[in-house]
Amino acid sequence: MSHATTATAHAALPLETRVARFPAKQVAVAPQHIVSYREADSAHSVALPLVLLHGIGSGAASWVQQFEALGATRRVLAWDAPGYGESTPVAAASPVASDYASVLKAWLDALGVARCVLVGHSLGAIVAGAFAAANPARVAGLLLVSPAGGYGAAEPDVRTSKRDARLAMLAGLGPAGLAETRSANMLSPHADEAARDWVRWNMSRIVPHGYAQATHLLANADLAADLTTFTGRVAVAVGAEDGITLPTACARLARIARASFQTVPRAGHAGYIEAPTAYNTILDTFCRASDASAGNRSFE
Repeated sequence: MSHATTATAHAALPLETRVARFPAKQVAVAPQHIVSYREADSAHSVALPLVLLHGIGSGAASWVQQFEALGATRRVLAWDAPGYGESTPVAAASPVASDYASVLKAWLDALGVARCVLVGHSLGAIVAGAFAAANPARVAGLLLVSPAGGYGAAEPDVRTSKRDARLAMLAGLGPAGLAETRSANMLSPHADEAARDWVRWNMSRIVPHGYAQATHLLANADLAADLTTFTGRVAVAVGAEDGITLPTACARLARIARASFQTVPRAGHAGYIEAPTAYNTILDTFCRASDASAGNRSFE
């Protein structure tokens, strides 16, 4: 069944019904530390696993349309980042990307994933970049979707003001208020109501402490620096109407990473939610190319 046919078959169902097919799981990665995640596991597939990292206002469930479309041919895994869902927060109050990358390594170890195609959306791209830089042999391909670059290279007052403004917004609005006032910024004007509802649903379920730690991560991180050290396969994609991680900024990161770059028409920041067919094609094409370069010749 094609990705388009699969999407059509599921589209009539409520998203909460669809995500229930991929229930949250938990795995211990250290004493008293767990990671919650969801997966679609294609039995006996020789394809590389696909690992999906969500952004600051989201969670593992946001990838349901990717589970449906891509899980038929490969194992697809999406975590709730530390401090999200039921995942244990990182220890540092003001963490850096390597703190999250270390948990990612422990999670993949626990699941027996030795090598994968790694996809990071927005803040997830920061974690993906840090992991790839530290563990290049484990990443057959790195795909950054609307990547956030972080403010680690900015002037201290810029870093502080960006961090404090987001923390104040969290304190004033809480998760439900953030979902109501900020979710529209994640999408283009072309998004349908189902996509808008799904972005709100995911954002309303953030855990304040985890979101606050992720805000510090955003202030501390410098994705560009990590991309200069990773020499493997990299691609960058961004919605043409992304108002959060602007296409010009994403193109700069692509140049630094010596990566292929593409924009997706009529898509905003959470493009994989509002334009799943286009993004599933991008992910599938990138995964198959990574399979082939890794020696899985049947995927050329």
